[in-house]
Amino acid sequence: MNKLLIALCLGVLATSAATSLVAAELDRTPLEAVTADGDKVRLLPNGRWEYVDAAKAAAASQKAASYPENQLRPEGAQGGAFGVGRTIMPGDKDYNRGSLNPKLR
Repeated sequence: MNKLLIALCLGVLATSAATSLVAAELDRTPLEAVTADGDKVRLLPNGRWEYVDAAKAAAASQKAASYPENQLRPEGAQGGAFGVGRTIMPGDKDYNRGSLNPKLR
């Protein structure tokens, strides 16, 4: 009976310690930082960053929108039927390659 009680107490302690560690990891507040060029940025918990200055953030957003990989599915992309599978962007080496089956070439 004593061994069971000790095991139960250790289990409760381990669970409470793990719960407090998980609670400490869930702090999702962005961090303020400064780049090597002196620009103030905000580091987000998902690994992305953004400018604190609204004008620079708008310019960066406009520049990022010009890249095809940042669009949901560009008009010229191939593959990705019904949102499943790989979407091949224009300019990729596999774009418009055809079938690999020699009977269908």
